[in-house]
Amino acid sequence: MKLYYKLLLFTLLFIVAGSTVSAQGTGKLRGFVTDNDNGEALAYGNVFIEELKTGASTDENGYYFISSIPANKTYSVIVSYVGYVSKTFDVLVAPNKITELNIQLESSSVQLEAVEKIGEKVIEKNATDIGLQRIAIRELEALPKGVETDVFRSLQYMPGVKSTGDVTARYYVRGGSSDQNLVLLNGATIYNPFHALGIFSVIDPEIINNVEFYKGGFHAKYGDRLSSVLKVITKDGNKKNYGVTASSSYITGKLLVEGPIPNGSFIFSGRKSYSNQILKKFLNDRNAPFNFYDGFFKINYANPDFIPNAKFEASAFLSNDLLENEDPFTEDFKWSNNIFSFKWFQIYDSPFLSEFAIHMSQFKGEILPKYSGSLQKINEVNDVTMNFDFTYIFDYKDEVNAGLAIKTLNTKLFQENQNGSISDLDEKAANISIYAKYNFLQYENFGLDFGTRLNVAGLNKNGGFTPEPRLSATYRPLPMIALKAAWGIYQQEMTIITDENEVISLFEPWTIIPEYLEPSKAIHYTAGISYYPSVPLRLDVEGYYKIIHNFPSLNENKKFTDDPDLVSGSGESYGLEFMTRYQEYPVNASVSYTLSYAYKEVADWVYYPRYDSRHAVNLFLEYNFGAGWSASAVWSYSTGLPFTEMIGFYDKQQLGNLYTDPFVYDNISPYTILGDKNIGRLPEYHRLDLSLSKKFEFSFIKIDLDFSIINVYDRANIFYFKRDTAERVNMLPFLPTATLRIQI
Repeated sequence: MKLYYKLLLFTLLFIVAGSTVSAQGTGKLRGFVTDNDNGEALAYGNVFIEELKTGASTDENGYYFISSIPANKTYSVIVSYVGYVSKTFDVLVAPNKITELNIQLESSSVQLEAVEKIGEKVIEKNATDIGLQRIAIRELEALPKGVETDVFRSLQYMPGVKSTGDVTARYYVRGGSSDQNLVLLNGATIYNPFHALGIFSVIDPEIINNVEFYKGGFHAKYGDRLSSVLKVITKDGNKKNYGVTASSSYITGKLLVEGPIPNGSFIFSGRKSYSNQILKKFLNDRNAPFNFYDGFFKINYANPDFIPNAKFEASAFLSNDLLENEDPFTEDFKWSNNIFSFKWFQIYDSPFLSEFAIHMSQFKGEILPKYSGSLQKINEVNDVTMNFDFTYIFDYKDEVNAGLAIKTLNTKLFQENQNGSISDLDEKAANISIYAKYNFLQYENFGLDFGTRLNVAGLNKNGGFTPEPRLSATYRPLPMIALKAAWGIYQQEMTIITDENEVISLFEPWTIIPEYLEPSKAIHYTAGISYYPSVPLRLDVEGYYKIIHNFPSLNENKKFTDDPDLVSGSGESYGLEFMTRYQEYPVNASVSYTLSYAYKEVADWVYYPRYDSRHAVNLFLEYNFGAGWSASAVWSYSTGLPFTEMIGFYDKQQLGNLYTDPFVYDNISPYTILGDKNIGRLPEYHRLDLSLSKKFEFSFIKIDLDFSIINVYDRANIFYFKRDTAERVNMLPFLPTATLRIQI
């Protein structure tokens, strides 16, 4: 490890020293790519210099930067984005200067053009992007809808991502538990990003601009999670015209308002549940008295007379859920998320970028047992985080990224276990971490990203001054073949408390890992190959191996208040993922297959986690008929999930209340005897979903109509067996749904 840091320091010093000598006779090109109709940033588009056969991709802000361009020449610059009409510009590049070129693209009915895909192939030659998936809103909308479009459910179609059933949008990545996934909304952490006990996410797709999803091997900028990062960037709002969008599904009604303000724009979105009938299909026809809402507001401001090349954003996100049963013998649930963010994005006259952000994220959840006999749980998380990040781009295309993060956290947890023991935790702590990484991009056929994250002070006292080195590389021996690999160490100081013996986890509270345990750590090993046999076709194969140390697990033997709530365990997972994609108008198709293994070990007992499935296949086909008509189909298959088998029952004597009924002993109820943990396997799962959509466009109004059928051939996929009655509970049956969207 010491050798790694010596090499890192030596390389950085060498590069910085070399950067003092500017490249002679070269210039730079930069700017923003936006939508012509509304001014929204077009993230991950392509800016391609035809004569040099090189270019750059736009970032999440639509910003691009190309260095080391031979000067005093006029170049043909091709700007392209999937679903938009490509444009070509003649640009004169001056020596030792930055030439500004801002581009607005117009939407096209033709989704993919050859020049767009050629530009994409060239630009991605040395990108160190193993394990990274970028998702456009159009891709989300093309998938058949469970009830409505949902970003979390779309992740479950990707290789390496698992779900435990149709009822939940919770996802598990490459053998990691759900709390090991970091979910960021404009950089702010969402701790419980689910509505209706996990049926779908709290993030309304109407507000999303772009999504990045790292399945592993993510770089040093991201910390405090072991498995994955889901980064959601929202829209800014229409910068040119005022607009209103209303939509309705079987469960929610939504309204979005956006428009320009002086030197900026705003967007407001609200979503509210109005019907519970369709949710019964998710809960085996049981009553589902859910009541929830979410609201989002964002305002952005960029005034060159105030601060040139600066952009300011302020946003707020609020969500609330209440499950209120009329039956006094059935428990109630309620929880909420409140997030407030401020960002300052700055571009300087030199090839230097910076971003300053402050985020406040609050979560509160509670189980109200009433007379149900359920156990009370109360959980609160209060997170205030400040980030400062900067990027410097050298003349020879290399980049340096560095940053500082300061997080203050307060978690509260009150709960009672089945043995009557009470846990009342109130944890306050702070984490200070810095990161630095160098992206070596000088050669078009080779890219290297190496760096580290250093926890100067930890939420857990055992996690302070802990390095997390990361390394990712790409090499192209041939233009159509890319070899990729990544390695990294990751640390996590927070955890959810969940019981593996519960058939359905309705409430998973967060807490800081207590100081009597070490923080969780994971080591990722990833390697893969990408093959481009032709412009529209791409094949990806990735293999991974993940080792997890010190993950917290519920202490099932806790009997007294002084006993520890958590014990330390270990785990490992490994697998192979295959993905083939074909994208050429009017066809968009993909086939994926995953072979995976996952194990956990707690108290010298090795078992399969409940999300371990050996084989998974996903087939996707979308066809655009033109004239606004399109159709899609998804077929999913996976082998059975583990479950703990019931091996018997006995009659358990329930004593009366010591003070009110001390002599009542006739309360007898059956008690389940469980076998070895997760030793059984449920039957295999498969399902076909279909969708048909039509877009209508008039002079002042746009209408989108979507009709979907879930589980077309009505497969009886088992969800679980009730332990008190041994009754079989299935997942979603044949379910037609429809959504209507009107935009003015």
